[in-house]
Amino acid sequence: MIIYNVTVKIDSSIEKAWLEWLNQEHIPEIINTKCFTKAIVMRVLEIDETEGITFAIQYHTTTKEMYDTYISQYAPAFRKKAQERWGEKFVAFRTVLQIVN
Repeated sequence: MIIYNVTVKIDSSIEKAWLEWLNQEHIPEIINTKCFTKAIVMRVLEIDETEGITFAIQYHTTTKEMYDTYISQYAPAFRKKAQERWGEKFVAFRTVLQIVN
C-alpha cells in the first residue's frame, strides 16, 4: 500500500471555501483518475496556526506504479488548477509513504 500525503497550510480566511472545494471538487476529481482508491482529510493539531491552518490529505493506492501514473499524467494539471484558484493563500508539500506492516 502506498500513501501519497499532501500537507497543505492555508490562510485561515479561505478555510471554509477551501474545504468545500477540496471535498466536493478536488478529491473527487483525483479519485476519478482511478490512481487512488480513497482519500482521507485530516487537520494537523498541536501546530502553530498564526500563519494558517494545516491539513494533511492522504491518497491511498495499491501500487507505486499507480502513484507514478498519477504524478506523470495528472498531477501537473491538478497543481496548476489549485494554484490558479487559491494563489498565494496556500502552500503544499508532498511525501510518499509505504505501509510496511
